[in-house]
Amino acid sequence: MSDRRKERNSLVILRLALRNIKEGGLRTYLNVAALVLVILLIIGFQGLFDGMLASTTRAMIEDEVAGGQFWHENYDPYDPLSIEDSHGRIPEKLRNSIKEGEAEPVLIRLGTIYPQGRMQTALIRGIDPKQKVLSLPTETLLTENTDLPVMIGTRMARNMKLKEGESLIIRWRDSKGTFDAAEGRIVSIMNTQVPAIDEGNLWVPLDRLQEMTALPGEATIIIMGSDTDGHTPSSGWIFRSRDQLMSDIREIVRTKRISSLIIYLILLFSGMLAIFDTQVLSLFRRRREIGTLIALGMTRQQVIALFTLEGMLYGIIALAVSILLGLPLLFYLTSEGIALPEIIDSYGIAMGERLYPVYSFELVAGTVILIMSVVTVVSFIPTRTIARLNPTQAIQGKIT
Repeated sequence: MSDRRKERNSLVILRLALRNIKEGGLRTYLNVAALVLVILLIIGFQGLFDGMLASTTRAMIEDEVAGGQFWHENYDPYDPLSIEDSHGRIPEKLRNSIKEGEAEPVLIRLGTIYPQGRMQTALIRGIDPKQKVLSLPTETLLTENTDLPVMIGTRMARNMKLKEGESLIIRWRDSKGTFDAAEGRIVSIMNTQVPAIDEGNLWVPLDRLQEMTALPGEATIIIMGSDTDGHTPSSGWIFRSRDQLMSDIREIVRTKRISSLIIYLILLFSGMLAIFDTQVLSLFRRRREIGTLIALGMTRQQVIALFTLEGMLYGIIALAVSILLGLPLLFYLTSEGIALPEIIDSYGIAMGERLYPVYSFELVAGTVILIMSVVTVVSFIPTRTIARLNPTQAIQGKIT
């Protein structure tokens, strides 16, 4: 009998809460709209950051990082002056991996190009055209032409106004300090999301570059195909794991997340303030109703549950509206992506022409739990006054 009474009381509380929400009118619409805005913005922006990290990570792994790299001890990609001394004999223990296609040496040298009578410094990267470690179309460097075959990226082609089939003079300095020059022919223009291997880079066959610079059997970096940190170091070479090579982009995304967190907190505070004010106003306006409910036999805990449930219903309705409005939008963005302006290329981040957000279950569930938890707490805080309420004074319209 007691269980039936509790169930009946729970149904009464639910009906009263639904009735009060329905009769809230414009106040209900505004509270729900504020919560919907918070939910969609948090999920939307976090999905963009997750999509940015996923897209950038995938592009860097496929086109540049692979499973990690051995760097010559003098190599510093942020110091062009170190390039001339950044080369060494390929370690003996890695030669077998290179023969089996599990690793790929790359020789990097400084050079100067003269496209259409202009002078431009560039990095000359030598790589085996038959390599399979990176997804770059290096097979286009296999040519019978006597000219030096050159592959460049779309960004460099656009900035230098170069086209496939054009020739350009390339000058370099060999290991003995002697300057030399040759005519290179652009055999292909690759499309890659990674600016670091595109802008200001010329890709040529490794054996040709080793011959041109008098550095037979030497390399600047050795790209490993397998993702592991278990590579033992070699004398004169330093191993950089995949995580180390991509730490910069992860730090950029993390910084963006932190800066966006401030906006989320402001939005969340605005939505919660609206609900808090609504609850406080309800306690003041409905003081006679509260006294009557207690006088009719409803316990203070049940009245507190009624007002708390009303606040929670704002969150539940907001979630339902967010699903109806947000799901179609999220599905559209994940399938069609968001077009990015060309200026993004100048940021140095490996981004494609379109950004595809990633909305994981953890992101959606975490946001829902956060919103509902905060809504419940904010709805409960003002109701603590009911525990100290005198029913007689409440019926008379008096409440402290």
